Amino acid sequence: MTENALIEAARVSKAWPFQEAQKLLKRYPDGKPGGEPMLFETGYGPSGLPHIGTFQEVLRTTLVRHAYETLTGGAPTRLVAFSDDMDGLRKVPDNIPNAQLLADNLGKPLSRIPDPFEKFESFAHHNNAMLREFLDRFGFEYEFVSASDRYNSGAFDKALSNVLSHYDAIMGVMLPTLREERRKTYSPVLPVSPTTGVVLQVPVEVLDPATGMIRFTDEDGTTVEQSVFGGHAKLQWKVDWAMRWVDLGVDYEMCGKDLTDSVTQSGKISQILGRRKPEGLIYELFLDENGEKISKSKGNGLTIEQWLTYGTEESLGFYLFREPKSAKQLHVGVIPKAVDEYWQFRGNLPDQALDKQLGNPVWHLLRATGNGQGAGDTLPVTFSLLLNLVGVLGADATADQVWSYLGNYVAEATPEAHPELGELVRAALATNRDFIAPTLVRRAPAANEAEALKALDAELAKAGADTSAEELQNMVYEIGKDEAYGFGNLRDWFKALYETLLGSSQGPRMGSFIALYGIPETRKLIAEALSSQ
Repeated sequence: MTENALIEAARVSKAWPFQEAQKLLKRYPDGKPGGEPMLFETGYGPSGLPHIGTFQEVLRTTLVRHAYETLTGGAPTRLVAFSDDMDGLRKVPDNIPNAQLLADNLGKPLSRIPDPFEKFESFAHHNNAMLREFLDRFGFEYEFVSASDRYNSGAFDKALSNVLSHYDAIMGVMLPTLREERRKTYSPVLPVSPTTGVVLQVPVEVLDPATGMIRFTDEDGTTVEQSVFGGHAKLQWKVDWAMRWVDLGVDYEMCGKDLTDSVTQSGKISQILGRRKPEGLIYELFLDENGEKISKSKGNGLTIEQWLTYGTEESLGFYLFREPKSAKQLHVGVIPKAVDEYWQFRGNLPDQALDKQLGNPVWHLLRATGNGQGAGDTLPVTFSLLLNLVGVLGADATADQVWSYLGNYVAEATPEAHPELGELVRAALATNRDFIAPTLVRRAPAANEAEALKALDAELAKAGADTSAEELQNMVYEIGKDEAYGFGNLRDWFKALYETLLGSSQGPRMGSFIALYGIPETRKLIAEALSSQ
């Protein structure tokens, strides 16, 4: 495949990263002036622990970035991960220790509040470090930028002067969007109190844009005149966002559906400050298992660490890739399907036509993480099958036990020979321990089900140790189709097998399970089920 063929295929691809990247080609038909890199940005508010909603924005933006590089044959790009750690803490998150420490510092910039985990110099530094740790783990190429660093060092001083020079015009954008009571105290600029260190929500009077001088009333009622430069003020969120777009030269930034109005207002302010707003995608928000929006302060949904405990890095990327404009639930129950679908797409990739490859999530994910290898790889067993195996073994199942059973099914059944399968064994044991084993209850078979189980046991008794999974599956099929056992359809028969042998209403292909678990062990399961009748 030539580079030209890839570019041509990418230009007509319907895959959403290419569709997003096309916006940048239209923004700069002749390339970015001066050969400057196309600048992509993601934003993070470190008022709580980073969750998957935070992480996904970096991943999805990276996918668009690589799509743009593909479309342009390698035009230069940059990705900035921006932390709004100068923001004042508005409320104490529910999932943070030493809550009183945070309560005592409400209103202060996040980077000036002690770390409740007692590991870093501030609460913001702790949360920023967590985010960067996860981003680094996935191999993303990015530049981390801290709002506090930019404000405190004076790097934003020129941009702040620009905001003060256009103060009235910015007020003209924002005031019509606010309730009457909020209009009385609103200011695009939030001064930091010289006495308490709190980020103040008070009206300000601009004295001199060139020097950054403003006048406002402090919390104790005194009138203060001070410069906004050097970390003595920050901007309101929507104004800050626009200022950042202009100052950094951002060309692309996506955001969640809840910021739709912010995009509109920040876009107008960006235009006032001298630059059109970036291109971007507005994606749907993730929901927890109760259908509620996930939140850093609530700690609902899943953390990245939780997903990686019960799943794999690749499955997380796969789940985040799919349908960004559709709302999706984010809980442990979605992980097994994501794991198995990732490997299905990965195995299919090499045999697909080029246009299908460019629509395959794995094509994009392998490039976004800097790993072009792995296309076409498959695993000898599915994750769902492993979950059924460890479910039968019980809550105390060990990796050695699982690998001993895998020896029935896989050549060289060791984690060294199959490292990616080893990751699934680890995740399956964790999932079983925390979620599956506590809920499994095997019921006694009904009379007709018991007769069918006896028939299956008799057939297994005649089967050799080398009987294939397909042959075992056919054996199970034939018994289920036999009208003598009174099953309305095969689904009823398989459900009976799952509920009486595995303790679950759903399960794997029974032929594959029997081959993996072993014929003698499966016969023991049948005997236990019959004895419970």
